[in-house]
Formats: sequence, structure tokens, C-alpha cells
Amino acid sequence: MRIALDARLLYYQQAGIAQYTQRLLAALAEIDHQNDYLVLQSRKDRRRIIGAPNFRRHPLWTPPHHRLEQLTLPLELAPLRLDVLHSPDFIPPLRRNCRAVITVHDLAFLLFPGLLTAESQRYYGQIRQAVHSAEAIIAVSESTKRDLIAHTAAPAAKITVVYEAAGPAFRPVTDATALTAVRQKYALPPDFVLFVGTIEPRKNLTTLLKAFHVSRFTFHVPTLVIAGKRGWLYEETIAQARELGTAVQFIGGVPPEDLPALYSAARLFVLPSVYEGFGLPVLEAMACGTPVVCSNASSLPEVAGDAALLVEPHDVDGLAAALQRALGDEALRRQMIARGLTQAARFSWAKAAQETLAIYRTAL
Repeated sequence: MRIALDARLLYYQQAGIAQYTQRLLAALAEIDHQNDYLVLQSRKDRRRIIGAPNFRRHPLWTPPHHRLEQLTLPLELAPLRLDVLHSPDFIPPLRRNCRAVITVHDLAFLLFPGLLTAESQRYYGQIRQAVHSAEAIIAVSESTKRDLIAHTAAPAAKITVVYEAAGPAFRPVTDATALTAVRQKYALPPDFVLFVGTIEPRKNLTTLLKAFHVSRFTFHVPTLVIAGKRGWLYEETIAQARELGTAVQFIGGVPPEDLPALYSAARLFVLPSVYEGFGLPVLEAMACGTPVVCSNASSLPEVAGDAALLVEPHDVDGLAAALQRALGDEALRRQMIARGLTQAARFSWAKAAQETLAIYRTAL
């Protein structure tokens, strides 16, 4: 097969879909030495992302999410004589001369319409056309598959669930020098609870702040460290942190290379989201040997399994009680760490690559 993966986004961002694309490409290169791959990159991105001989960089002029993408991208792809085009960023060219596979990570833009800029709303607003145009759809969780069927009428027969995984760098960091370096870089306290994610309403930080405040009156809890960029309506979260007078530290966005040490340094990881397409930080924290408390909403029970303490997203007292258990019960902590490492190991990019390659064949 002659397969192309759209990796243009890697020039513009590191996290999210870009990380998914990078890790999938690396895993495919490990298992597939027969098929020919074109890695579609921004013309400004001069790196060779994958060094395998059957993976070739192909520059494109059309930027991702451009308003003329549906006109110019087909023209750039037409001479390539592709068998399969994989679009990890949801939206394929609707006019094309090859089969299309798309990955849908979540439908937050439909469920939370105020979440995106007008430009992103225009781009992702093509999702219904995309799911009916594509020959195959990858959903990153059963929860996302259900959402696709319910909100876009995507044919269930087209959808295959392929789970993501924590990257190979995510493992317990025990090196004192590395841990000290990350503590100094972000001025971290000796003992802290960690949240990683964009500061926006669906991450439900307001409930976490309330639960954290309650816990501080009944049980000693360490500082809450919030790592993530400011997103949609972040002001409400910042204001609440000030109003509650809770020991909260915002450290901003953290590059991927710092995350394993950051997770490993934390006493507990908390993700109280009301909606996640997959919830990768849960697996990343578990793979680093950090106990996890998360909500029981959307995909998170699939990812967490029996390794985390699960709570209703808006149950302040329930979340406060879970924080106290996870921080105060040492026997439970040891059990959560062991189960978390086992749970994270159930997910692998090698398996994801094998399943994705099978989908390429099915699409043909």
C-alpha cells in the first residue's frame, strides 16, 4: 500500500493530536517495513520525523485548518497516487482519489460549542461530512464511538476503537537529579497534588478547588499544582482559586519532556473532567507510578479501570473524601500504584499500530 499520514500539525504544536500522530508514526515504523509511507508535513517543517527507509517526508503548502484547505489540499495530493490517506486531525479532503481513514479524538466541540475559536468551529464543524465521507473511522475510546453515533449519525460499522497509550518516556522517575531539576524549574513545593490539562470549564477545576478547600479544613492536604495553558473561560477558575484562599500554584504549560518527572514528583494526580475523549494524562500518571483520582465521566472509567478512585464529576464531598483516602491511606496508595502500573501496561502503541494497519487494509 501507498499510505500517507497528515502530520502538518506537528510544526505548530507539541501536545494532543500532534503527540498522537508522532507516536503512531513511530510505532508504525517499528512494525511495518513493507508498505510505503508519505509523512505529509508543512513545507516549513524541514525535519525528517521518521528515519525508516519506507517513510518519506513530503512537504505540503496548504497549512492545517486553512479556510481554503478543501480546495488546495486535494490538488496537492492528487499526483501522489495514494491508496490510503490517514487524517489524525478529524477532517480529510472531501474530494480525493484515495481511501480516507480519520481519527476522532473527542466531540468536545459539539458538546461544548463555546470551547473553540470561530476558525476552529468552522474547521471541526465539517465533522458530519467527514464521518460520512471517510471509508474508516478510528475512535480513541468506546465513549467517543458512542458520541459519534449519537451526535453525527456515523455508521457504527465504519468505526473501530483503537486505544492510545502513554509514550515510552512515561515511567517512574527515581533519579534524584531529574526530580530536583523539575522541582527547581517550576518552583514546586516538597509535597503536592497535580492536575495536568487545559484550564477550561470541561476540566471541572471549580469542583476540584472546592473539594481541595474542604479537605484542607478536615485533613492536611499538600499544595495543588495546576499544569496547563489557559483555555476558554479560564478566568472563572483563577478567580475561584483566589476567592477560596486555597494553596494553589499555576505553573502554565509544561513541555512533554518534563512531564514524566513532574508526574513522578507528585504525591497524587487528579483529573475531575466532565468530558474526555480518552484521558491520556490518567495513563501517563499511572505509568509514572503516581496514584490517580478521576471522575467517572465519559471515557475515564475505560482508561482508569480498577486502578483509580472514581468519583461523580460534581460531587464535591465525594472528591474531597477520595483525596483524603488517596493521600492518607498508605496501604491503599501502594495498591493504587501497583494497579496503575499494571493498567498503563495494558495499553501500547505497538498494539495501536497493528490495529491501525489492519484498518488501512480494511479501508481498501
